[in-house]
Amino acid sequence: MNKLESNLAAINQRIEAACASSGRSPRDVLLIGVSKTKPAGDVRLAYELGLRHFGENYLAEAIEKINSTRDLQQAVWHFIGRIQSNKTRQIAEHFDWVHTVDRPKIAQRLNDQCPPGKRLNVLLQVNIDADPNKGGISPEQADTLLQAVCKLPNLQPRGLMTILAAPDSAGVGYRSMAQLAADLRPTVTRLCGGAGGWDTLSMGMTADLDAAVAAGATQIRIGTALFGPRT
Repeated sequence: MNKLESNLAAINQRIEAACASSGRSPRDVLLIGVSKTKPAGDVRLAYELGLRHFGENYLAEAIEKINSTRDLQQAVWHFIGRIQSNKTRQIAEHFDWVHTVDRPKIAQRLNDQCPPGKRLNVLLQVNIDADPNKGGISPEQADTLLQAVCKLPNLQPRGLMTILAAPDSAGVGYRSMAQLAADLRPTVTRLCGGAGGWDTLSMGMTADLDAAVAAGATQIRIGTALFGPRT
């Protein structure tokens, strides 16, 4: 508990400092604890310390973890891994947010397989710096994909997500993401009856969270610096 507690405090202090430097409120930046490869017990400890949002990459591991922490009623689960077509039903059933929508087929399947009465928060993953090792659409494809998502009643388009190729390009990359999100707002307004829910930029990890906050990130994804080295 002590190590996790000190890690969480250090991350929160860093977010607060980054917000102060950029004239933002820490309340506008959400910390997502990336708990992949970590046991459910670590999620419980982080929850007891006040963390509510958790990110997972690996579906089978995540479902087991989610099922074993059902009693943590305020826990919010984010799927942040690459999506295979045969996994969309389970993702739609178990997660509150999906960060990695990158093609219309995946969006359609998530919509069709969403449980009755549920609306899934989705982000479009953008490969902003054309890294061949990363998933995501090009910025030029974003409007077309967004138009497709806006037509699906069980999906709520919330914004954009990216993973940069290298932290040293963070300033340029994250500013480009913020501009792209602004450029897409008219599409959301036109097709979704308003852009009130278009409010999310999921970008920034341990190495570059300061640049991400300065560029307007609203969700920061932190794993190792919070939970320790991955197993």
